[in-house]
Amino acid sequence: MINLNEVFETNKMIHEMNLDVRTITIGISLLDCVGTTLEEVKENIYNKITTVAKDLVKTGKDIENEFGIPIVNKRISITPISLVGGNVCKTPDDFVELAKVLDAAAKKVGVNFLGGYSALVSKGMTKADELLIRSIPKALAETDFVCSSVNVGSTKTGINMDAVKLIGEIVKETAELTKDNQCLGCAKFVVFCNAPDDNPFMAGAFHGVTEADAIINVGVSGPGVVMHAISQVRGQNFEVLCETIKKTAFKITRVGQLVAQEASRRLGIPFGIIDLSLAPTPAVGDSVAEILEEIGLEEVGAPGTTAALAMLNDQVKKGGIMASSYVGGLSGAFIPVSEDRNMIEAATNGSLCIEKLEAMTCVCSVGLDMIAIPGDTSAATISGIIADEAAIGMVNQKTTAVRVIPVIGKKVGDTAEFGGLLGYAPIMPVNTKDCSAFINRGGRIPAPIHSFKN
Repeated sequence: MINLNEVFETNKMIHEMNLDVRTITIGISLLDCVGTTLEEVKENIYNKITTVAKDLVKTGKDIENEFGIPIVNKRISITPISLVGGNVCKTPDDFVELAKVLDAAAKKVGVNFLGGYSALVSKGMTKADELLIRSIPKALAETDFVCSSVNVGSTKTGINMDAVKLIGEIVKETAELTKDNQCLGCAKFVVFCNAPDDNPFMAGAFHGVTEADAIINVGVSGPGVVMHAISQVRGQNFEVLCETIKKTAFKITRVGQLVAQEASRRLGIPFGIIDLSLAPTPAVGDSVAEILEEIGLEEVGAPGTTAALAMLNDQVKKGGIMASSYVGGLSGAFIPVSEDRNMIEAATNGSLCIEKLEAMTCVCSVGLDMIAIPGDTSAATISGIIADEAAIGMVNQKTTAVRVIPVIGKKVGDTAEFGGLLGYAPIMPVNTKDCSAFINRGGRIPAPIHSFKN
């Protein structure tokens, strides 16, 4: 049982160090929404979402007001829509119709985002999967709250290079269709390897097929809290530093546990997991990069950055997992360039490049995230970046992801403004050597030898 005194201890964290619950996400299964016609499926989806999630926003605000804990976002994740619409969607435009229904449902219940416009194609694509993927650019251009993801690989299956090639083209098309809004559609689309079924964070949230009919997942965040804590032990050895991070992560996670249990009780929906990721924002004092610099780096990207991030990520997990029996999702430290003030500065100064970020993704929670690249970057180059990141995830048995934004009309040295939690980003240089012969081979990169466990 959680003692409320544990939460009262965090008042200073909330008011002075940017501690918040980043999201309460309801996962909703839409497997019972299949039907024989597109109109029937659309009606079933809208009714299911607006019924199950009708009280989510009000409940989140009530908990926020009663406990004084900021809850930044209320979100929905759904069953990957390629599984739900496969029987009735015969063209990409049919899937776009489902995207519009999802958007309407999200607006009706008042959530910030809805994730699950997704396909799981780590070993191969069904016809429905391919149609869904081809619909993504138009779907994201014509909706406001829908987020999309595709899982292209896993440690058990290898990497689906046919999907990787197609998605490079899809990212370019999405950028083109949303170029009047800084190519923002690409910020709502992420490509995974080893995607988790219970991730509450966007743009990659979806409700896995092994989950219950509905579930409550909560994502907490607190880079500012960790930053403040480790500043009190400046210059001390790694044992003291690690203990400080673990104790701080424990307290942060307990706040999320309280919110999750309250939301579960009030909504009558089972509690799923706490995702204890450190998720930065562009606000001052809410930066993961600043934590790394406090650990001892002149600027993030310097030698030692990957080691510092590995240590931080591990201590966050160790502290958080003692605070809740159900830790899941991504859980660690995010490194989204446009959403982290100090990473923006490092990228602008040239201290942080895509290759260094790729090295950092070997040890952090996700991958290459919210990186703005030149608008003339080729589809093959984007596919190559995706393949590289998927290989890191596949071989290391971890989740990796790519969310890059080729900003049409922008070149290296320019800046793209996304607004809100998405922040802004300098356009980062990309290696322009051609990889199209590799991408065009087609087929599947096999699973690594250590994937065979039986």
